[in-house]
Amino acid sequence: MPLGQRSQHMVICGDDGLAHRLAVELDAVCGETVTVVLPSRRDAYVAEIADLHRDPRSPVELLVSARPDEQTLRAAGVERAAALALTYGDDQVNMTAALLARSINPSIRLVIRMYNRERGRHLERLLDRAAEVAGQADDASLDASTTVLSDTDTAVPELVSAAAVGQGDTLQVEGKVFRGVVRPAGAPGRPTDLATLAVLSGAHQDDPASEDSAETAGENGTQLLPDTRTAYHRQFTHGRLMLEEVTHHHDPETPRASRAYRDLLFGHLTHLPWKVFVSKEVTAVFGALAAIVLLLSAVTALVVDVPLWKAVYLPLLDIFTMGDPATDEEPARRILQLVAGFVGLAILPLVVAATMHATEAFRTGSANHPPSENLSDHIVLVGLGKIGTRVLARLRTTDHKIVAVERDPHARGVALARELGIPLLLEDAAAPGVLDQARIGRSKSLLVLTREDSENLDIVMAAREINPSIRVVMRLYDDDFAATVSRTMRASYPAALTRSRSVSALAAASFAAAMMGRHVLGVMPVERGSLLFTAVDVAGHPELEGRSIHDAFRENEWRVLAVGAAGARFSSSSMDTLAGLRLDPQGLDWRPPHGRVLRAGDRVVLATTRRGLDFLMTGVQPHPPGRMP
Repeated sequence: MPLGQRSQHMVICGDDGLAHRLAVELDAVCGETVTVVLPSRRDAYVAEIADLHRDPRSPVELLVSARPDEQTLRAAGVERAAALALTYGDDQVNMTAALLARSINPSIRLVIRMYNRERGRHLERLLDRAAEVAGQADDASLDASTTVLSDTDTAVPELVSAAAVGQGDTLQVEGKVFRGVVRPAGAPGRPTDLATLAVLSGAHQDDPASEDSAETAGENGTQLLPDTRTAYHRQFTHGRLMLEEVTHHHDPETPRASRAYRDLLFGHLTHLPWKVFVSKEVTAVFGALAAIVLLLSAVTALVVDVPLWKAVYLPLLDIFTMGDPATDEEPARRILQLVAGFVGLAILPLVVAATMHATEAFRTGSANHPPSENLSDHIVLVGLGKIGTRVLARLRTTDHKIVAVERDPHARGVALARELGIPLLLEDAAAPGVLDQARIGRSKSLLVLTREDSENLDIVMAAREINPSIRVVMRLYDDDFAATVSRTMRASYPAALTRSRSVSALAAASFAAAMMGRHVLGVMPVERGSLLFTAVDVAGHPELEGRSIHDAFRENEWRVLAVGAAGARFSSSSMDTLAGLRLDPQGLDWRPPHGRVLRAGDRVVLATTRRGLDFLMTGVQPHPPGRMP
């Protein structure tokens, strides 16, 4: 829908790498001012934002303020801005700033980073309701909306696809799963292929998401959404990125998960650490206790006229202070009772301590559910924190075998791993022997998602020494560091696939698209460019309405992938967008005939470049339509 004359001034408020990456994304696609609010001039990203600001071609401005209060928001231009992104790491700060911004400018488009999904859903409804009450939501040209996103959810699909298929990014729409797959030069198409998304540069046709140089144009460069002639001729010399429908998909919460857990539990009963109960400490303490009981029993049998069983029984009662006082018995018996009591005072604390230590060691050891000796071709997932948990849940929707490693027994993903019957090692993955327990030598992929960049790198280097050909995907916080590590690892192990991913870099494209009023279903990196998948109502778009799918195609800008009814709205909130969308039962036709004419009552799913989507939203036509791919 055209934006008319409304200002496209954008404001970003944040305190970490996501704000910086979002500024870079908007700098590349936004023609008007982008104001970035950071909390301190000592912030690591201030210098890079300042460099963008000094570039005369860049629309980026910098404002330093400790917190996003009303004065800061007004100074950043929220009153006249089209969109505001709040990317602080604190949900409470983002909520407060969003409420202030809505009161200052009821028509502003809000994009809010939230970790708590349920809180995000409530906030989204509240802020949209506030816009309706203010009378702004009925004006379609203002496009007042609230989008709540989690950078974790937007990054998880790329992390999973990189580990599970090596090359290919996943997309879920209406219960169907799709992925981008590279077809080598000259390779024939497959029945599951839906569309050609890109033809790749000749030098990097094997891994479209790992190239570090800028996307190049021209005869040998990567071309997004090529026309039929380009796609046909270059398929024989370059790789093609195809959109493929994935047929094997199941719900992770199936009955077989509990059966797998029971099988895993019973299968590992014989591997429980029973030997902790016969450790040196436990043996020494209970051996000393047995020796004392035998000695007292022998003395009792000699000096007291009692049966042999009673000579053993009485010292035991006395040691554990369970017997009656021997006041009416002979002196020898009374002396032995006192001796046994003092011995009990000395030995019982040691017995209790040894027992508790052995029990704790058994509990810790039995928490591990190591994989079977012959496991192979599996994925090793290290780190079950916030991101690792969601990666595990999504991996479980595929048919891949998984082994999880987490050193914190209270991490949020530990319970999920046990529920799903996933082999689990509660150990430090960097410790000697732990990766061997995870059968890293026979695994096909390693996903390292702990919080520490240096720890992640240590684990990856150790894994490479054991299995040089393993496919590696690691989470690194710093984007520049991630690019450097990726280049170095690929140079050192050219035969193996290495992906280093910054969560903020993966999430930034979705946040940028939401700021420009675009509902993004998924983002697919292609070298240093990217493709966006969006749902658009045909009505009001002359580039689509009344045209056939063939004629609606624009080379390097957009391609219609699916057609459905305009009434099919998303049933999940925007916070779950990248975690897996579901549409209402009207459904989508993913193989529409090229002659199908698009009507005002249709809703289409498009693969677009960022420039193409910007054209659709602004109505500024850069060039005539291309041919159908």
